[in-house]
Amino acid sequence: MSSKPSIPKGTRDFSTEEMLKREYIFETIKQVFKLYGYQPIETPAMENLSTLLGKYGEEGDKLLFKILNSGDFLSSVSDEEILKHEPGKLSSKICEKGLRYDLTVPFARYVVQHRDEIVFPFKRYQIQPVWRADRPQKGRYREFFQCDVDVIGSDSLLNEYELIKIVDDIFARFKISIVTKINNRKILSGIADYIGESDRITDITVAIDKLDKIGIEAVNAELGVKGLSAEAIFKLQPVLKLSGNTETKLAKLENLLSQSDSGMKGISEMRRLFSLIDRSTLSCDTELDLTLARGLNYYTGAIIEVKSKDVSFGSICGGGRYDNLTGVFGMEGVSGVGISFGADRIYDVLSHLNLFNELKVSSTEVLVLNFGAEETKYALGILEELHRANVRSEYYPDAAKLKKQMSYADAKKIPYIIIAGEDEIMNSNITIKNMSSGEQKTILLTDLEVFINTEFKQTVRTGLLA
Repeated sequence: MSSKPSIPKGTRDFSTEEMLKREYIFETIKQVFKLYGYQPIETPAMENLSTLLGKYGEEGDKLLFKILNSGDFLSSVSDEEILKHEPGKLSSKICEKGLRYDLTVPFARYVVQHRDEIVFPFKRYQIQPVWRADRPQKGRYREFFQCDVDVIGSDSLLNEYELIKIVDDIFARFKISIVTKINNRKILSGIADYIGESDRITDITVAIDKLDKIGIEAVNAELGVKGLSAEAIFKLQPVLKLSGNTETKLAKLENLLSQSDSGMKGISEMRRLFSLIDRSTLSCDTELDLTLARGLNYYTGAIIEVKSKDVSFGSICGGGRYDNLTGVFGMEGVSGVGISFGADRIYDVLSHLNLFNELKVSSTEVLVLNFGAEETKYALGILEELHRANVRSEYYPDAAKLKKQMSYADAKKIPYIIIAGEDEIMNSNITIKNMSSGEQKTILLTDLEVFINTEFKQTVRTGLLA
């Protein structure tokens, strides 16, 4: 007996019910993006490797999915090069393209390529899948969707504040309690100056970004392996353990980092950002988290990470300021800031908290039953009227037993059925049955529009995953 087909690890199929829930997530996020004036773009699933490599740090580069050149991809490789077993050099000859790792680097490439068509500041959103050759585990997939929102061509901290407002608005709509953690890469650079390891900023940020996952001892061990001195690691400890409210932390940092221009600039930026937050009506908690580093190399200013307060799934949203990402593509001095919502992790959080249970999940709102060839013409007229009224409806294609048709409606969680048999046709009526309550009523066909605009909208359209 042949085995069943399968899909690659770290990827998933989505059922109809799952897709309706996912579309609800995408639509909710998209509505908020549009509310704040952001416009959509899309970029290809694959990019040139020259676009992707070197933008995510050493660890990020290892997680890139590379695509073999078409045709005889080994034609330009000698036997000697194959036998050397040097994967990096070999892949550069047989792979010219790769699947995108995130949406930010392709966005920077897009901005440079289309600079003459763009009005700056450019506010864009993008909802597409990305791929990472990571080890699959709970909440971590190799193929997943990101929902990005960025503004590029402006240095103003009002953009960071707006992104935090967007975060607050979206998760309030999802009814997910969150904490938004904020830090600044300039502060982290100042900390590297303070401990005497200015040239190790990347090693430091990559290590302390794992603090929540592996703990302080493992982070210190990793820093030691990376070559930081015992004295530097010792000086770092009180910084990582700073406590108190935001102003208290910033005041303590000001004393420690007074000799670092970068550190002092980062402190100033955080003071201004938190002053905007303190005067706002945010419903989420916000905090200055000095252990927040976000491992991506391109961040240069504020960095943001969002976590659910009720579920430990890692970050469900994150991002930050990148001052010159377009510079690597030849367009210097264009600052941007953005955040990315992890749709898959948001889905997992909503599922874990049973927040989908409050919502109906039918794509079809009305099923018109099939009584046979003679009744079909009348039924199709009803269906056309439903479609003109933007009611998601369908006609059962076969004149099967009514029990089978009703079971179909029940299995698909269709909230209403319309009965249009011989008696209804004779009297120009239709019978409408509420599948949830079991109640049914007969109305004139001419009154269908009134029914749609009253009872139907009050019951079906409230809470529907549309």
